[in-house]
Amino acid sequence: MTTLLTIIIVLFVAVAIWQLIKIFDLAQVGASNSQVADDKDNKLNGYLMMGFLAFIYIITILCFWYLGDLPLMSNSASEHGPGIDNLMAISMVVIFIVQTVTQFLLHYFAFKYRGEKGRKALFYADNNTLEAIWTGIPVVVLAGLIIYGLFTWNDIMNVDDQEDPLIVELYAQQFNWKARYAGQDNVLGKANVRLIDLDRANILGVDERDPNAQDDVIVTELHLPVNRPVLFKMRSQDVLHSAYMPYFRAQMNCVPGMVTQFGFTPTVTTADMRQNPDIIDKVQNINNLRKARQAEIEEAGQELTYEFDYLLLCNKICGKSHYNMQMKIIVETEEEYNAWMAEQTTFAKSLN
Repeated sequence: MTTLLTIIIVLFVAVAIWQLIKIFDLAQVGASNSQVADDKDNKLNGYLMMGFLAFIYIITILCFWYLGDLPLMSNSASEHGPGIDNLMAISMVVIFIVQTVTQFLLHYFAFKYRGEKGRKALFYADNNTLEAIWTGIPVVVLAGLIIYGLFTWNDIMNVDDQEDPLIVELYAQQFNWKARYAGQDNVLGKANVRLIDLDRANILGVDERDPNAQDDVIVTELHLPVNRPVLFKMRSQDVLHSAYMPYFRAQMNCVPGMVTQFGFTPTVTTADMRQNPDIIDKVQNINNLRKARQAEIEEAGQELTYEFDYLLLCNKICGKSHYNMQMKIIVETEEEYNAWMAEQTTFAKSLN
């Protein structure tokens, strides 16, 4: 209701301003109403363009000074993370330089070559040198970024089987995640959504007759051993989802009817990341905000104090509860991971 009233008030104010402008125009008796710009108009607009250029640069400097957080990306927790961060930093620096130069040329030329009575515009019907410059430079820069990006992507996606990566399936459905570990044999059993049998508690459609499926482990909380490669196999039960793990710089679509994959090696345990100064500041800021809404949070039955955890998120708008589709990820030592895994129930024993 408040939103509707606000919209109505804004509309009334806009109509009132419009009517005042019409009255002002009608009151200009004897004034020139020509729609053709004269030298005075062109000069004014030229100075306004330079003023707006200064405004852009001042706002940019202030944003860097007060809101900037350099480096642009940090606190990656995977082996390939620094490469992704470096690629992002290079891209942003190139974009910033190009934006700075082109905005200056755009506004300065509008000022310098503003219309004046008696001056004829000079134009080129064709200039091969200029065309070669403004075509060649972007081609070289973009080709460099694309080639660097392809090498970075290939390094991430080429998972070496000789490193014996941990095989884990991420199963997406509206609006939650499940994880299936390959068990002792490190081979995932076959699965198909047509095999889902809720009466048997076979919630992922795992093939009960497949020998490799018997020792699989299905969980709702993802545990990963630090410094061990992990290869994720991803499926979706219903619509397009996207498995997004921001601190690991990992993202891959989960597509119904097919299996996609993404691999990485976690390098920072959850416990160590919680001791990172940047994370400590972030958690403190979040808890200060939550404390200001203490009554509302407690009324909703939520924990007041926030504690950092890695999260698996859905990065595709998959429905009305998309925002709530997440799963906690715990990165721990190999010993802690093995102890946790020993407590889990295998697929064969979980069936009804």
